[in-house]
Amino acid sequence: MGTILFHDPVFGPIHSRRLGTSLGINLMPTQRKICNFNCIYCECGWNKPLEDKDKDLPGFRLPSVHEVVDSLDKKLASMKAAGLAPDVITFSGNGEPTGHPHFLTIMKQTVKLRDTYFPGAQVCVLSNSGYLDRPGVMEGLMLADKRIMKIDSAFSPTVAAINQPAASYSLEKTIENLKRFDVFFTLQTLFFSGEYNGSVIDNTTPEEVEAWLEVVAKLRPREVMVYTLDRETPAPGLKKCSCEKLEAIATRVRAMGINVQVAG
Repeated sequence: MGTILFHDPVFGPIHSRRLGTSLGINLMPTQRKICNFNCIYCECGWNKPLEDKDKDLPGFRLPSVHEVVDSLDKKLASMKAAGLAPDVITFSGNGEPTGHPHFLTIMKQTVKLRDTYFPGAQVCVLSNSGYLDRPGVMEGLMLADKRIMKIDSAFSPTVAAINQPAASYSLEKTIENLKRFDVFFTLQTLFFSGEYNGSVIDNTTPEEVEAWLEVVAKLRPREVMVYTLDRETPAPGLKKCSCEKLEAIATRVRAMGINVQVAG
């Protein structure tokens, strides 16, 4: 299994299926993944325990505020000099970005640098929605132009199988927390099927889709992104959702008057 890790606090720009020319910000270590989820499809691979010999090495700890902001400043300056403008500056990387204890401070500095170098670019955060109760996280997310928040199923057992979240995670609480954005967010869901640990996993069944549509109707986000597998996954044997099925799901969301992006 080929694991994709981002080995700098700022990486790219890369072309994103959903966002265009994206300059990435990684708030997690550069040599390992840290996340409150352990998704079976994550391109960064599995969460792994930190070995004693690695604990004090720079690539195995969280980057400091200075490291992130300095790297971003230098990268944006070089892009400005080269005449290369990003469409978005995207927080993603080797784990959940809102898990960084100084997420709010870094967001404030990122917006300031964006305004200095590329005021036409958007600041975007890709989040699994699991840390919305943490101090500063909602405030930091509201500084972004685009908040892309994940829910992969309306059923807790399916979420447990797909995302393998930390014990403190609650799907019901997450849905309630997302209401605090008052529609100003994008709901993101990855549809796929397969087998893991001897159990069939499929969030594209009629029952799954109906329940998920009820969540969409309850939250009424400004936008919905439906997509499927695009890269190798840590769990073998997972299967992409067909473009036809993704479009059928999108059609039902559009019938609610909600804009949908589809990435097959």
